[in-house]
Amino acid sequence: MLRRTKRSVKREEQIPREGDLYRRIECGGCTFELYYGYYEECDRKNPLVRPIPIYPDFVSQPQYDNEGRPFATEMQDACEYYVGYSFDEGCYTCKHYRHSVDYIGICSCEERRLE
Repeated sequence: MLRRTKRSVKREEQIPREGDLYRRIECGGCTFELYYGYYEECDRKNPLVRPIPIYPDFVSQPQYDNEGRPFATEMQDACEYYVGYSFDEGCYTCKHYRHSVDYIGICSCEERRLE
């Protein structure tokens, strides 16, 4: 009688490199391509830090959905129209923030909407 033995197949962990595509996100009529990278130069030089997905900076480069509402990320600091419990927690705790895909959302504040 033949016996089959299980072989352990060790998969190599695929470590993303800076510039590799992380994900394409379609939201509000726009497509965002997220790539792996570093937010800080010191992270790039540290061999223990791996690249992470880099999200758009909607504060310095605002982008808007089909209805003229600004995009925001959950990591963004709250703006002057923030309505919530703790201003220090950021955009994602605001009543105007509408989660969409991954960490990207849309601000429903009428003051920030484009006509």
